[in-house]
Amino acid sequence: MPTDSDTIELSEDELREITGYAAACARRALPLFEQDLSADPRPRAAIDAADEFAGGGRRTTALRQSAWAAYKAAADAGSPAAADAARAASHAAAAAFLHPKASAHQVKHILGAAAHAARAEELASGEDERVTAETLEWARQHAPAAVGAVLGRLPAAPPGGGRVGEHIRDLDAALRA
Repeated sequence: MPTDSDTIELSEDELREITGYAAACARRALPLFEQDLSADPRPRAAIDAADEFAGGGRRTTALRQSAWAAYKAAADAGSPAAADAARAASHAAAAAFLHPKASAHQVKHILGAAAHAARAEELASGEDERVTAETLEWARQHAPAAVGAVLGRLPAAPPGGGRVGEHIRDLDAALRA
């Protein structure tokens, strides 16, 4: 098992696949933010920037800034579901900056968008466990091979993080199986 001081192999193709996956997960929850703040383009811009990188674009300062902007949009959201949808978008753009460090924290960079999207949908449904299970299953089924391969090089997801942390650990365990 790798330690936090170790590095892992991480190809650019894997990074692009992971970022594309994160963007797809975040896009599922985007309507929850846009219903709340339709005039705020920051989460959509972050997802679009992640998609652009996943499709072969460069990792730029603008991409990183779009992640921070979506994160800040969460503070302006009028509902917890909309806030988690914005955080999912932030994690999608930030996935492009995954480090080749064998740290449990890196698992959050891979699965953060999926976990926040699941939490957003969970909150919007009134915490319906079936919705949560369906959303997490969608994320598991749509994960490209690179997600499981890179997770296999990392320590397991860390404890903590509330309900989103639970979603990260559930996905991490499912994708390693």
